[in-house]
Parts: sequence; C-alpha cells; structure tokens
Amino acid sequence: MNNRNVFFWSVVVALGGLLFGFDTAVISGAETSIQKLWQLDAYEHGLTMSIALIGTVLGAVFGSIPSDRLGRRGTLSWIAVLYLVSAVGAALAPGWVPFLVFRFLGGLGVGASSVTAPLYISEVSPPASRGRMVGMFQFNVVFGILLAYLSNYLLQGIGPDAWRWMLGVQAVPSVAFLLLLFRVPESPRWLLRQGRTSEARVVFDKIDPSTTEQNVANILVANAAEQGSGESLWAPQYRRPVLLAVLFAMFNQLAGINAIIYYAPRIFEMTGRGPDAALLSSAGIGLVNFCFTLLAVNIIDKFGRRKLMLVGSVGLIVTLGLVAWSFYTQQFALVPVLLFGYIAFFAFSQGAVIWVFISEIFPSAVRAKGQALGSSTHWVLAAAITFIFPALTEKLGGGNTFAFFCGMMVLQLLYVWRMMPETKGKTLEEADKVLVLH
Repeated sequence: MNNRNVFFWSVVVALGGLLFGFDTAVISGAETSIQKLWQLDAYEHGLTMSIALIGTVLGAVFGSIPSDRLGRRGTLSWIAVLYLVSAVGAALAPGWVPFLVFRFLGGLGVGASSVTAPLYISEVSPPASRGRMVGMFQFNVVFGILLAYLSNYLLQGIGPDAWRWMLGVQAVPSVAFLLLLFRVPESPRWLLRQGRTSEARVVFDKIDPSTTEQNVANILVANAAEQGSGESLWAPQYRRPVLLAVLFAMFNQLAGINAIIYYAPRIFEMTGRGPDAALLSSAGIGLVNFCFTLLAVNIIDKFGRRKLMLVGSVGLIVTLGLVAWSFYTQQFALVPVLLFGYIAFFAFSQGAVIWVFISEIFPSAVRAKGQALGSSTHWVLAAAITFIFPALTEKLGGGNTFAFFCGMMVLQLLYVWRMMPETKGKTLEEADKVLVLH
C-alpha cells in the first residue's frame, strides 16, 4: 500500500480544514473592534459574529450538490476560491454590510468544506488508517484555530486597523490550498459512480495495486444494489444512519464549543481578566485543542470511535458542571483550568470523531447527502448558539448557560452508550451492511 500518496492527498485536502478553523476563530480577535467601529447593538453584533455560520449552514445543506455533480476535487477548488475572496473582501470592507457579505461567502466555503473534505479523505483511505486520515481534517481545523488565536495575539497592537490584518492573512493559505489541489486526483469511488472505471483503477493503483480489482468489484456490486433501491436519503433503509448523524451533530454543538471558541476572550474577561490576558488565554485554548486532537487522531484507529466518545462525554460533564458552579459562586480562579480541561476532552472525543464517524456511516449512493445532512445540522446549531450566546449570558448568566451545556452532555453520554456503533477497521461497504436497514 502506498501510504505516501494517501497521506499527501489527505494533507492537501485537509488544508480545507485549516482554513475552516482559521475562518471560524479569527473573528474572536476582531469582534470588539468591529462592534465599536460600526456601533453595533447586541443583536447586530450577534448577527456579525454568526453571519459566517449562516453561510456555513447553506454551504453544508447544498454542499452535496456540487460534490456529486462536479466531483470532490472540483468542489474543493471552488471552496478555495471562496476562502480567498472572503479573506480579502472582509479585510478591505468599507462598511458593515459589505463585511457581512464577505464573511457570508467565507461561511459558504466552510460549510461546503465540512461536507466535501472528509468525504474525499474517507473515500481514498484504507480501512486500517481511515480514522487517522479523516481525523487529519479535524486536526487541521484545530491547527487553524490555534493559528488564528496566535495571529490575533501578535497583530493586536499594530494599530486601529489590526482587525483587518487579522482577517486578511487568511488569503495566504487560501492560495496555497488552491494550487496544491492540482496535485490531487478525483475520488475513485465518485469516478466509479460516474462510470469512469478505468480512471478509478488508476487512482486505486496509486493507493494499493494489490487491492485495486477487489475494491472496484466490491464497489460496483454495492453501487448496483443501491441503484435498485433508489438514492433518496429519506428511504426507510437509511433511517438509522440518518438518526445517528443528526444526533451526533446536534450534541457536538450543544456542548457549547462554538460559543467558547468565538467568545473565548469575552468569557475570560467575564472572569475578571484584562483584554491582553484574555487573548493570551484564548491562545492557550487553541494550543490545548491542537495537542489533544493530535493525540486522538493517533489513537482513534486503535481504540475506536466509541471509546473516545465515552471518555470525552464524562470529562465534558465534569468540566462544564464545575464551570457552571464557578459562575454561580463567583469563584473564578479555576475557570481557565476548567475551560482548558473542557477543550481537552472535547478535542479528544467529539472534535476528532465527528467528521470520521459521519463520513463512514452512509452508503456510497447517499454518502454526500448524508455528510451534508450531518454537517448542516452541526452548522444550524452552531449559528444559533453563536447568535444567541451574548444575549443568553446577559439574560441567564454564565452559571445557567454552562449548566445547560452540561445537561446536554449527560444526554450525549446516554446516546453513545445506548446507540452509537463502532466502525473502526471496517471498509465503507462493510460499515454500510451493518448500519443500513434492509
């Protein structure tokens, strides 16, 4: 098996994750400057912070269309263009409305990337290393978040337009992503669905020549069976993977992760820290996220998806419960440590598992649609929570807000314990047979 080819393709495609993470977190360093510059009230500010996520929802909902019609690689090229236009446009925006438009375009790229990139990597990766390869996407997401936090910290003192530089530097990795995609082939599973069997064989030969004919034969048989039953995601046989994907995506955001990523400096200021210390603490969150995602990506194929989720769920319940207690009692000394612990457990479990698990549980005929469903569910809740978080903490207080997130993680633990199957070590076609109802 030529792991070098798969590794290189996965690294390049996972750059979409790096841009995804950077775009998601970079606004945290600019949010207070933007609010003051355009004198935004709480709801206008919430819209400014969540507009990219609204674009992300649409990008995720409709991401399966170009992915199925243009191919995985072609869609990723257009995503790179969206990232580039968004970065330059938002940095140079002369007013609030143009700023919203360009942030929205970036959100479209993020949403489509969350559908197409994990999909592509899962379709080219061998079963024994698929978790690690797809996990590389999430690793790059958190690496992008870390880079955004560090970039914001380094650029904060360069003048009143520092926020424009914070947003504009994303143009550099966007260009690199676009150029490197020219060295990535199309997904062989997508090629087979288009009847381009000889091209698919060429790609499979680059992965592992000894398994090419077996892979082609198995996929063609699976494709023929799926065509006989229709390609609607809402067909009865797909009910179980649909339910699993929707619930997983919901719990991922009901942990409160995007609220903490987007508003980390503000949360730390709520505990009495100054702006500089808050930004530095946010960079610490990015570093913890990075380290524990790296750990999870390296063990996910050994221990499996389900064990990581069980450990993470328990850790999230404990840390969120203690953060809520800190706000209730106004004893904030341990909040930074608790939030670092929260990020560690999230990165080790949900953060590393979500894109792997959702990319594995749908058959080829509806895989892009299933990935889009899981991604769009994730982003609808991400946008909603990011939009209401400032008002939520203002009306309910930090204690009640974090207690709600803690309660959701109790429900997640029950979901993992009672419903979530293990998919490690199975080919995509083998996983389909276990999960799809006939």
